[in-house]
Amino acid sequence: MKRTQTAEEREREAKKLRLLEELEDAWLPYLTPKDDEFYQQWHLKYPKLILREADSVPEELHKEVQEAFLTLHKHGCLFRDLVRIQGKDVLTPVSRILIGNPGCTYKYLNTRLFTVPWPVKGSTIKYTEDEIGAACQTFLKLNDYLQTETIQALEELTSKEKSSGDALPVYIAPDFPRIGMGSSFDGQDEEDVKSRAAYNVTLLNFMDPQKMSYLKEEPYFGMGKMAVSWHHDENLVERSAVAVYNYSCEGPEEESEDDPDLEGRDPDTWHVGFKISWDIETPGLAIPLHQGDCYFMLDDLNATHQHCVLAGSQPRFSSTHRVAECSTGTLDYILQRCQLALQNLRDEVDDGDVSLKSLEPAILKQGEEIHNEVEFEWLRQYWFQGNRYKKCTDWWCQPMTQLEGLWKKMEGVTNAVLREVRKEGLPVEQRNEILTAILASLTTRQNLRREWHARRETTFYLNPYFLSPKANYGRRLGEDTDRCPVVSLSDYKAKCVFIKF
Repeated sequence: MKRTQTAEEREREAKKLRLLEELEDAWLPYLTPKDDEFYQQWHLKYPKLILREADSVPEELHKEVQEAFLTLHKHGCLFRDLVRIQGKDVLTPVSRILIGNPGCTYKYLNTRLFTVPWPVKGSTIKYTEDEIGAACQTFLKLNDYLQTETIQALEELTSKEKSSGDALPVYIAPDFPRIGMGSSFDGQDEEDVKSRAAYNVTLLNFMDPQKMSYLKEEPYFGMGKMAVSWHHDENLVERSAVAVYNYSCEGPEEESEDDPDLEGRDPDTWHVGFKISWDIETPGLAIPLHQGDCYFMLDDLNATHQHCVLAGSQPRFSSTHRVAECSTGTLDYILQRCQLALQNLRDEVDDGDVSLKSLEPAILKQGEEIHNEVEFEWLRQYWFQGNRYKKCTDWWCQPMTQLEGLWKKMEGVTNAVLREVRKEGLPVEQRNEILTAILASLTTRQNLRREWHARRETTFYLNPYFLSPKANYGRRLGEDTDRCPVVSLSDYKAKCVFIKF
């Protein structure tokens, strides 16, 4: 079943089409470091973008991080994601793994990723291999380093904005003089700066362009092959920063960036592209990325600008550190929601059925909404991705088993509500109020179960790392088979087979 586009998606697609129509067959201009006006344009139009060259990062940290990338790749911990774009399942060209605070998740393009936890103080995490645990420790160390660098950069930016001085010099060389931390901030400003750099997850990426049969061409500027299309990073705390560590596996002396005969960017070198959203006047930037370089997107840059990743010729890793918006995306949050939904549940009776404390429509409505949230935002998202998380740790196994048990109780609550509605002694007005309260959630559940069933049927053909469509569906919810057909979550999980060609 094709998902209806949201208003935001329709607006974004309309803007893209209008922009392409305005361009016709022409390319928009873009600049590289070879162009005389490159740095001036960067200062004027991209002042919240900062590049730190590899020489400014401690050599020991480089060594540890690059070894950690290779370790996770060796153990097969990075996977291509099956994401949902405009109602269609699309396999990402980039392989990924999410590492971060225990119990956190990160959702992008309708796919929820679950963290492989890094070993924060006070946590107990069992990794499948000691090397994987050491790699997660390294990315926590990198996270701390990038957080410190981001705070300094944000303070410098804020200091310049408060003064009437010149624009912030954003291309920071290794010997760039720094302003002391907190030199011009009161307590509230300092806390705000720190919160915008409080990275709680990193999304690791890997791609080998030589193993990709097809990569999209950049459509607006003619920048060449893209590993990641133009986008804003999703699901982040407003105005929070993003820090990226780049590890492109460069061959010896393969760079040709200074070749005066080469027009545009060097296609053998990885670049990050930036443009102002939906702006056809301001030239874009294509910034070359070399082994160990870091770049930072500060303040509202991610909201006002778009970026893409332009493929080079060699394999590349990156670690993208973010302040994920986790108000509805942590294990603690969803467990609390489950407890709220089940407050209306009495103890089970002898025949296994349950009874309810209240038939208040608002309470029933809330319970069914949470029921949907647990099933479609957590359980089906998790099982849909197969056994990928068990590659690194069993951390999520017990919590997901617990969530499934709570979900089964919510199934019992729904059955109990439907039994009450069918009782002859229930006043018509009360019956109508109850049905009005829960009908939208049941309809959504019916539609989403059909959609997830359809997604599973296509998954095997798109990605052999995902689940094989072998589940035998057919169970129904309660006795009301016409209202809410069920693709059994238990069957969905238990009868899925993890396949790798």
